[in-house]
Amino acid sequence: MKLTTKIILGLILGAITGLVLNMAAPELFKIADTWLFGPLGKIFINLISMLVVPIVLFSIILGVAGLGDPKKLGRIGAKTITYFLSTTAIALIIGISLALVIKPGEMGKFDTSGAEFKSEEAPPVSETLLNIIPVNPFEALTSGNMLQVIAFAIFIGFALTALGEKTKGILNLVEQGNQIMMFLVGIVMKFAPYGTFGLIASAIGSQGLDAIKAMGVYMLVVVGALFLHAIVTYGSAVYFLGGRNPISFFKGFAPAMGVGFSTSSSNATLPISMETAQKNLKVPESVSSFVQPLGATINMDGTAIMQGVATIFIAQVYNTDLTIGQMAAVVLTAVLASIGTAGVPGVGLIMLAMVLQSVNLPVEGIGLILGIDRLLDMIRTSVNITGDASCAVVVAETERKRTLKLSAGKKEKSYKTSMNEI
Repeated sequence: MKLTTKIILGLILGAITGLVLNMAAPELFKIADTWLFGPLGKIFINLISMLVVPIVLFSIILGVAGLGDPKKLGRIGAKTITYFLSTTAIALIIGISLALVIKPGEMGKFDTSGAEFKSEEAPPVSETLLNIIPVNPFEALTSGNMLQVIAFAIFIGFALTALGEKTKGILNLVEQGNQIMMFLVGIVMKFAPYGTFGLIASAIGSQGLDAIKAMGVYMLVVVGALFLHAIVTYGSAVYFLGGRNPISFFKGFAPAMGVGFSTSSSNATLPISMETAQKNLKVPESVSSFVQPLGATINMDGTAIMQGVATIFIAQVYNTDLTIGQMAAVVLTAVLASIGTAGVPGVGLIMLAMVLQSVNLPVEGIGLILGIDRLLDMIRTSVNITGDASCAVVVAETERKRTLKLSAGKKEKSYKTSMNEI
């Protein structure tokens, strides 16, 4: 049986087990969650989290050293960030449009008096950008500050390229370290079906049908927007810009999507996402090593969709009409917030609080969606990492075409020179 099939079976069995125990034997679920589901999920999360920082460090060093030319890195970086910001804006527009058409906040009675949420202040975008350069790179490594780890790895990659043969031994060591990490990813993935079973059983069992029924329409709008964005936006980008069959793309990336669904963490899924993109989608390691770690940190299309739908939902519940200008402010604030809150725990809800404040909606309204946010977080994480992979495919294809064009130009120039000499 293929690993993808095993992971999907783990997801289905986990969902059924959690739901049945929640409905038939809540006390038994609590015991099973404490001694079986919880430990299975925790072990799996810890195993893959253990590999994230060293994989990002090694892979980006190798990616930058492999690119060689600083101009090429700058070009790839510009393409990557442009793609991420564009798809995030599209995601928000899709989420807001569906919520305005379906109006989930008007389909049911919601107790706003019981809605409680304490917002946390997110760092401004300027502070995040200034803090990208680590004061202490070892502290960045131990704390898992991904933006700082990426910056440190880029500097090391540049140094290895500039020094060439003098540091060949260090480059070989980094290559060997990367091979060790990828070998460990293969071992950890064998545990993935059991880990996903435990995580899904715990998540579904702790929520139950009551929370799902109460927020059913809101959930359907968010899920519909997520699927629409994944299929239309990513499918189109992969087909028209990446020159790939979208069905083959989604099929090849399915193992990572399954793990992302169960872990609800782009960072935790990163080792599997990179391995899947490189092996199944044939994305060059140099591109994958740069694009996907950066995407796991700042690209949050799935979260953006949740924010768009949640903002309109909360406005409808509180009988507040948003103007077109305010909706434009929602899009702009959420896109900027995706950079400003990079690496902050509970990033989705912090970003949503910022968006609500920008259009004078009560932040307490977030309390209405907290009950089912854990379930939706699983789906939007899968969308987030799929967006990272689609960007890697697009960037890889544009770089391949550029290389072919330059090569053809050199051949033509050489041919003309030869003819002139004759």
